Amino acid sequence: MTESIINTILYLSLGLLVVALFLVFVRMFKGPTIQDRVVALDLTASIAMGFILIYGAMADKAIYFDIPVIIALISFIGTVAISTYLKQKEKSS
Repeated sequence: MTESIINTILYLSLGLLVVALFLVFVRMFKGPTIQDRVVALDLTASIAMGFILIYGAMADKAIYFDIPVIIALISFIGTVAISTYLKQKEKSS
């Protein structure tokens, strides 16, 4: 009984992540400013981490819980780099 509830919650979470990913792609392509697109790109990385974490829970493998940490670090460095570039571009204009 408990196992089926957990599986149902995990599948529901995957479905909600798919909806969230669709909405993020809409914002990424439709976003009026570049800042909206950067935030959408960062959120895409967070949703990808959610997919990996849920898959790791479904597969019952602990190795999948290390991958989102690496993705988070790369995403953070990328977001900081893009925002620094945009800030310098704004000053020069």
